[in-house]
Amino acid sequence: MQVLVRDNNVDQALRVLKKKMQREGIFREMKQRKAYEKPSVRKAREKAEAVRRARKQARKTAIREGLIAAPKPKPRFPAGSRRPGFPSPSAAGPQGGNPAGQVPVNPAPVA
Repeated sequence: MQVLVRDNNVDQALRVLKKKMQREGIFREMKQRKAYEKPSVRKAREKAEAVRRARKQARKTAIREGLIAAPKPKPRFPAGSRRPGFPSPSAAGPQGGNPAGQVPVNPAPVA
């Protein structure tokens, strides 16, 4: 695997390298090889992975042929908006450090 460093920008080259390694599955393989895996466990894992791949392929084929509906796309939120379920700062309450929305009581004027 090879990554070119342009304009001495090592940070960008590292990001590209990590992305390539992620796509190739190197991180997953390193995590698996951290500890010994019994042959029976390995066979079961590989069989489950094969079933998962086959189901995914069958699902994609069925969507392409129009046999099942495609999943709805997940909503994307712009960078400035808040996530649903979380109040925006303006909806939290009146300004001035009164988050509970309580009305301040003015004391009686002193004569």
